[in-house]
Amino acid sequence: MSGTDLPVIAAVDGSTHSLEALDWAAREAVARALPLLIVHVRQLDRRADQAAQEREAGELLASAVRRADRTAPGVRSTTLAPLDFPSAALVSLSRDASLVVLGSRGLGGFRSLMLGSNSLATASMAKCPVVVVHGGRDGEEPGGADEVFPDIVAGVAADESSEGVLDFAFETAAAHPGARLRIVHGWTMFSSMLSGGPVFDRNAAADAAERSLAELTAGRRAAYPQVEVMKEPVNGTAARTLVTASATASLTVIGRRRGGESLGLGLSPVAHTTLTHAMGPVAVVPC
Repeated sequence: MSGTDLPVIAAVDGSTHSLEALDWAAREAVARALPLLIVHVRQLDRRADQAAQEREAGELLASAVRRADRTAPGVRSTTLAPLDFPSAALVSLSRDASLVVLGSRGLGGFRSLMLGSNSLATASMAKCPVVVVHGGRDGEEPGGADEVFPDIVAGVAADESSEGVLDFAFETAAAHPGARLRIVHGWTMFSSMLSGGPVFDRNAAADAAERSLAELTAGRRAAYPQVEVMKEPVNGTAARTLVTASATASLTVIGRRRGGESLGLGLSPVAHTTLTHAMGPVAVVPC
């Protein structure tokens, strides 16, 4: 495959969350004119009957292909069933993928947990963007999202770390005609001080945040004239701002950033909080 037709990977394990992720991935593959690779990772377990495990994996993947065909007619699907730990397999496969999509929890997830360990690990270490699909919002049937893609929210910092986030967000918006891109930057007086901006003048800090957003988006708006863009500097912490924005977004795009290593993760605290508490699909972009 060339670098332009690397697949969208959908990870499935038979759980409701993974089937919702499969639906999302199939539609996105068609929108981006990319192939879909449906992956079921067989668990490493010496006590398991390998023949039975292979048979179950084949049945699950065949059912997933049929579902993808129904969800996104014309999708080009292939399957893979590696024997590995789920997050390790997905991180390895992400080296040759455009996008990895998985549910927020798998079959082994506790109902009380908002984010499963495999989802967190994959989003923390993958080499390409990872989309974690949370369950249906209140009042929505699981898997009932239609193909309308109205708003994409991109959470950015006022520095070069947001380059990858903006590239992915603009590309995604361009793949969905009619989508509106909301570029959100949460700022506080403390964050303004840390970035060398105004410290005591709230109006000046707000103006500085707005100027930073204009500078970040200037070149991309010319490259993607078909994308409607809204710039939203918001006075508030970044994590709270993004979680709130996710309630009305089809997709929330965030940067993985550095800073979570002290927690044993590859996610910054803002990315971790957003990924855990968002009310819709979240794309985590390496940066």
